[in-house]
Amino acid sequence: MFSTPSLLLALVVSTLYAAVFHLLWGKSWRQLLITWIAALLGFVSGQVLAKLLSLHDPQLGELHMVTASAVGWLFMFLARSLRL
Repeated sequence: MFSTPSLLLALVVSTLYAAVFHLLWGKSWRQLLITWIAALLGFVSGQVLAKLLSLHDPQLGELHMVTASAVGWLFMFLARSLRL
């Protein structure tokens, strides 16, 4: 489904999102790890959702950046609200 460059880009983008989120709202190293996992799972879930629904949002290579980013941020806020 993903090529190697797309996987690497997804990992880099979700890591940057987790870092920004943690800088704004994080407090501990444990929260950083949970935020990073949530960002990664959300980004990949958003990508899969966009592929399944054949969405035509802006893409960077194979990645549906808008949908994947929105779901990634949603997962991070969900993890924060659940106090994981």
